[in-house]
Amino acid sequence: MKLNTSQERAVAHLSGPMMVLAGPGSGKTSTIVGRIEYLVHHYQVDPFGILVVTFSRAAAREMKERYLQKTGKNYTKVTFGTFHGIFYGILKQAYGLGARNILPEEKKFEFLRQLTWQYGEELTEDGEFTEELAREISLVKNSRIPLEHYYSSCCCDEIFKKIFKGYQRKCRKERLLDFDDMLVCCYELLSQRKDILAAWQKRFSYILVDEYQDINQIQYDVLRMLALPENNLFIVGDDDQSIYHFRGAKPEIMLHFNKDFPTAKQELLSVNYRCTGNILKSALHLIGHNKNRFPKQLETPNEEGAPVEILDFQTPREQNLYLLKELQKEVETGGKLEDSAVLVRTNLETEGIVRAFMDYNLPFHMKEKLPNIYEHWIARDLIAYLKLARGERSRSLFLSVMNRPNRYLSREAIYEKQVSFETLRIFYEGKEWMCDRIDKMEDQIKVLASMPLYGAINFIRKGIGYEEYLQEYASYRRIKPEELMEVLNRIHESTRDVKTLEEWEERIHKYTQALLEQAKNQNEKQQGVLISTLHGSKGLEFKNVFILNINEGNIPYKKAVLDAQVEEERRLFYVGMTRAKKRLTLCYVHFQFEKQKEKSRFLGEVMET
Repeated sequence: MKLNTSQERAVAHLSGPMMVLAGPGSGKTSTIVGRIEYLVHHYQVDPFGILVVTFSRAAAREMKERYLQKTGKNYTKVTFGTFHGIFYGILKQAYGLGARNILPEEKKFEFLRQLTWQYGEELTEDGEFTEELAREISLVKNSRIPLEHYYSSCCCDEIFKKIFKGYQRKCRKERLLDFDDMLVCCYELLSQRKDILAAWQKRFSYILVDEYQDINQIQYDVLRMLALPENNLFIVGDDDQSIYHFRGAKPEIMLHFNKDFPTAKQELLSVNYRCTGNILKSALHLIGHNKNRFPKQLETPNEEGAPVEILDFQTPREQNLYLLKELQKEVETGGKLEDSAVLVRTNLETEGIVRAFMDYNLPFHMKEKLPNIYEHWIARDLIAYLKLARGERSRSLFLSVMNRPNRYLSREAIYEKQVSFETLRIFYEGKEWMCDRIDKMEDQIKVLASMPLYGAINFIRKGIGYEEYLQEYASYRRIKPEELMEVLNRIHESTRDVKTLEEWEERIHKYTQALLEQAKNQNEKQQGVLISTLHGSKGLEFKNVFILNINEGNIPYKKAVLDAQVEEERRLFYVGMTRAKKRLTLCYVHFQFEKQKEKSRFLGEVMET
């Protein structure tokens, strides 16, 4: 691809720091590849001294392949790698580490489950907890937050600190590093050993960083050390596409680049080669509402194209039916399903969409391994109640829900493989108040047995008191009750057109098999429409993009309260919009779970003139 003027200026930069602001679809990879070639062939820089860093192995591999293709060679001394890969290489050379010292993910979660059982037994029943815990531990390490100054959002601070310290002890005892330790230990090594730092500074005289807006504090701290003293640091990124705050990414690092490097040159890649004029114009209207950003004027050589469509529907079901019909039309008129993407804000929303695609036999694929909502502990609780109503009495079923809501039943009372209410009454003989609770539970189970499925779940929620239990649990876990209620609502909604538990179990089985099939085929050639979260769509492009459920509480997400959080939600929506090349359809609904929904404020910003 022939470079434009701003790309040429960036490519020809010789020494000192430089920041390249690369808007969506502006050819940043071509610019980085072009710069490497220019350094080697025009400035005679030794390729052994060039380091190219990015965030994923796939991106590093693609960059290297593009460079080899451009130079017509099958080998280069230029180092292409991820932050983790490069930092691990430094540690490996210093400490003689090997593959045996890397903590496998499954062992990491095994450690965390053991520690959770030790310090917060009741949390082990929440299947989501371990993953949330792992994310928080990662955030503490990557942001270099002193543990005593960190306030956990997934459990009480005392439990979090005990688990964190216990996890570190286990890793150190077995001489294991997790992914975050590669960064932390590398920072500590280079901070303490000036001789080792000097050797690596001499080795890498030119450093190029892709997707710089995704950098976290510890990556930046190490990078700054490595770049000294020449500071031949060439960074490429787009602050408007910084969407990984939950992983520790800080857009402020990019925004402060000129303060940290006062002599830095700056170049804007202002030509968007991907989107039509109307899509780009709408996206720029939206992102212009963010205050903490570099102001940018982007343009496109492409046609104006069709206006961005904003469509409203009464319910998500109507929205999904419209989507399926549009995709069928696309095929009928000679289009390919692979040219279309359906984007949503959260993993939870994919369940209804995937079911709709399955019902219509429309092929689809998913970039991310999405969690199965029916494996959530709330779904397991509901199914346990329904199985008890069906007459099943296994000990495990009973234990799972006997205190949801709390009936103060003791585990010692459940000592047989098959539980009977009569045995429970005998165990609590003489304690009338406990026998009353047992009688009440038995009556509730009998009522459930006589109800159709959708009504039965409603009775579990309201009549048995499961919603109250969720409120109490949310308070204990320091999470918003609405998050658990959304899971409950989605599971409940999936039973609306199902009559029996057996029929629902069959549907769950088919859905689970479809997800397993998708996960298995993820590395193969992808067929059909992409279904993805907005986060998962970054770096991709499609002829047609549909973004669904653009309602307040969803986009922007209900957790976004502070201005900085709303700005990140706006950036996330901007990323989704700029995946579209020709057609962009934005959808919102008026009702969900029988409650009125408000359309997103972002839609008003998109349509401003």
